[in-house]
Amino acid sequence: MSKLAGKVAVVTGASKGIGAAIAKTLAAEGAAVVVNYASSQSGADAVVRAITEAGGKAVAVQGDVSKATEAKGLVDAAITAYGRLDILVNNSGVYAFSPLEEITETQFHQMFDINVLGLLLTTQAAADHLGEGGVVINIGSGVTSLTPPNSAVYTATKAAVDAITGVLAKELGPRKIRVNSVNPGMVETEGTHSAGFIGSDFETGIVAQTPLGRVGQPQDIADVVAFVASDDARWLTGEKLLAGGGVR
Repeated sequence: MSKLAGKVAVVTGASKGIGAAIAKTLAAEGAAVVVNYASSQSGADAVVRAITEAGGKAVAVQGDVSKATEAKGLVDAAITAYGRLDILVNNSGVYAFSPLEEITETQFHQMFDINVLGLLLTTQAAADHLGEGGVVINIGSGVTSLTPPNSAVYTATKAAVDAITGVLAKELGPRKIRVNSVNPGMVETEGTHSAGFIGSDFETGIVAQTPLGRVGQPQDIADVVAFVASDDARWLTGEKLLAGGGVR
């Protein structure tokens, strides 16, 4: 039997990259999935189409997680479509690498609004519907252990995600809701290609530090998320799972 049969999941930022892989994998394991997107409706529709063509259930829902009404709308969409919510994956995120002298207020607030405030607002909305056995999975980042140069703001947002994961695990634990984070190392996505990371000296340096000798693929992360979402991980909460091929 599929590990997530009968479950309903919301995956934020699921129109491409890691989020798309997570949505497809949760659906393949039996969950009905709300595929959230901020701007790429075509990407989200393609994810939904892939899921439904494979026999799964999914709907695409637009929403900016950094706005409380829209974050709540994602959760409401899950309840309207499927009558319940069991799994929230906070995957939405943006990043920009800049040296100290180039950091701007706009850049700072954009990253913190989406990466941190968005996570809190969406979890706040979801918590009203998650029952015993509910799961929140935050997508953090290996940057919090690597602390690469020029990443002060982005690394700070993901350090906040690590801390929030621990706090919410304690807050929601009495309700038997688990909260964990999965922290990818470098992953080959549309975003890392467009940012110029793939094929760069930066990638070469990361691979040189990675015992398994390659950058990650979205499916590598999606499979870890599916495990954490399942009852196989029922005794895990407040954990930060570094999924980076052994990079430290």
